[in-house]
Amino acid sequence: MTYIPNTDDDRREMLKKIGVGKIEDLFENIPSDLRLKRPLDIPALSELELLREIKTLSSENRSGLVCFAGGGVYDHFIPSAMNTIMTRPEFMTAYTPYQPEVAQGTLQVIYEFQSHICRLTGMGVANASMYDGATAAAEAVNLSLRTTKKTKVLISQSINPLYAEVISTYLSGTDIELTVVPMKDGHTDFNRLEDMIDENTASILLSQPNFFGLLEDIKVAAEMIHKVGGKLIVNIDPIAQALLKTPSDCGADIVIGEGQPMGIPVSFGGPLLGFFAAKKELVRSMPGRIAGRTKDSQGKTGFVLTLQTREQHIRREKATSNICTNQALCATAASVYLSLLGKTGLKKVALLSAENAQKLSDRIFKIEGFEPYFKGSFVREFAVKTPKPAEEIILSLVEKRILPGIDAGRWFNGMDDCLIIAATEKRTDEEIDRLISGLKEWAMVNVLS
Repeated sequence: MTYIPNTDDDRREMLKKIGVGKIEDLFENIPSDLRLKRPLDIPALSELELLREIKTLSSENRSGLVCFAGGGVYDHFIPSAMNTIMTRPEFMTAYTPYQPEVAQGTLQVIYEFQSHICRLTGMGVANASMYDGATAAAEAVNLSLRTTKKTKVLISQSINPLYAEVISTYLSGTDIELTVVPMKDGHTDFNRLEDMIDENTASILLSQPNFFGLLEDIKVAAEMIHKVGGKLIVNIDPIAQALLKTPSDCGADIVIGEGQPMGIPVSFGGPLLGFFAAKKELVRSMPGRIAGRTKDSQGKTGFVLTLQTREQHIRREKATSNICTNQALCATAASVYLSLLGKTGLKKVALLSAENAQKLSDRIFKIEGFEPYFKGSFVREFAVKTPKPAEEIILSLVEKRILPGIDAGRWFNGMDDCLIIAATEKRTDEEIDRLISGLKEWAMVNVLS
């Protein structure tokens, strides 16, 4: 089947209209060594064959697994009322609030979302949302570079490795020095951090909790970076945050994170929701858009886009980001979730998750061959040192319809024996028993035999 509706005659007519002989001429300004030299490997399938192929691929998905995986995306309970509220036409059909007068529902939800994020983080201002936590982290780094005029960025090795990849991609082709601060016992090595910070350092990025579930000493990092006039960026888990001091209280200048845990399904990895908050003095340098509340000429309350610092709205050289929109529907989900739970409900979710994680870790570490990978406090995610590669355990337990965690060895050299396990309020005692039984059975066959 053809994937493009234009015929050869259509293409010839378009090329003739713009005065170009062939399609390749459109790319003459792109260096030849950067162009694809081979045709795209797209099979010529009929619609029937294509649908059959997609169905075959989808059958390989493992659904109905009991999920103990985390790493930024978590299996939380989603209240039934959310779907009813989110599918109201003033929310679901208002694609994006380009015209404020016809998108008051979306604009109000954005305003409420920003308010929730400010309460959660303790920061002075939040934007309408980002694509996901990783792009929010990269945009935070760019903000620190713009506002400090410095050219060096430090990121902890203990942050989500996917975030580190996105940040590296954002900074590729620039003169910015991106340096990774090594870990020590699963935490950021603050002695090394102190040595690496200098007068040219724009920011340091840490996670609270970090990728291994451990709590970092954010205040120490804040004191170090502020001495040289840099910014502290903190990536947070919005659920765990309900039990911790706000990043603002710890000295953060910019706070980002992944909002998926706030009422958004796992959905095979997407869509996700990035949130972005900062000190109020940084508001004019923030990326994306910000909704505000005002009154119209008749004194009625209304909502408007207060700031849109992107190149479609202001001069390109003044734009803070090329982000085109925000995750409006996902931000709506997060707003509804936080509104339904409230401060007390969110804290209860965090406490139940922490209790399940503690209960689970106590039982796992009693199984012969399994022990803590690192020492330190955690909230709902922890790292387990396994007697054999974690990947083997994952593949074995998936056959029993249990996803026991994630394999740290995918991203960290020498950590093939590290299984990162997360617990949420959804995990029942029966499901925890299933995981423990599965690990014991695996150990009996692969370790004790």
